[in-house]
Amino acid sequence: MSLEFPLLMGILNVTPDSFSDGGSFNSADGLVSRVDEFLLHKVDIADIGGESTRPGSDGVSVEEELKRVLPAVIHCVANGIYVSVDTMKPQVAYESLVAGAGMINDVSGFRDPEMIAVCAEFGCSVCIMHMLGEPRTMQDNPVYSDVVQYVKRYLLDAAERCVRAGIKESSICVDPGFGFGKTLEDNYRLLAGLDEIKSAGFPVLAGISRKSMIGNVVNKPPMKRLAGTITAHSAAVLNGADIIRAHDIEESADMLKVLRMLKIAGGKC
Repeated sequence: MSLEFPLLMGILNVTPDSFSDGGSFNSADGLVSRVDEFLLHKVDIADIGGESTRPGSDGVSVEEELKRVLPAVIHCVANGIYVSVDTMKPQVAYESLVAGAGMINDVSGFRDPEMIAVCAEFGCSVCIMHMLGEPRTMQDNPVYSDVVQYVKRYLLDAAERCVRAGIKESSICVDPGFGFGKTLEDNYRLLAGLDEIKSAGFPVLAGISRKSMIGNVVNKPPMKRLAGTITAHSAAVLNGADIIRAHDIEESADMLKVLRMLKIAGGKC
């Protein structure tokens, strides 16, 4: 992936049960509409997910996830969009890469050696995320003595494990995992300390869009968290984030245009 940071990653959940947009894009018409939106606003990466990882969610079978994901991968690739697939399953990663995906976004942090082997075989880009436990239990009782340093160490260790197994260091980006096994305070400590995560030496992805860390502050449901999301994502970019993962495409694209202009003017961005 040779694109200019900061990048816009558009969320394409082809699921019936994702926390914010479940059921919106898992039909043929919904998929086409979403991809058209990505093309209109020049989204850099489409992040396709076929299994909800919201807190408390249960998994789906490999077969069901592939049934959901592959048509979206094929449609995005046919339209010239760079594709990331959000999956924890090596077989889903393999079939998606065969279909033309260029990146695997594994919220479990590449704990499975088979997932690492698949990505090394294809030479694809990878996003390593920190998650405490698994989606079903991750919010039960998250406790850290220093969440920023803990997450940084976790991501470095995972990256080193990937490199030893054959994934190119230049192909790795990292995600501190906002909302994945963190308290409200933990999430904001990570946002404030994102430059420390960046100091690990890898591009940083920030996925804050519509999450409870916004909702619990503004006291609004997911579809009314746009202003809070844009504020948090702007802070993330100013603190070092290189990729913003977003639901609200037009508004996020406008945000990044302004921040890129700030960078051109010599501002911190």
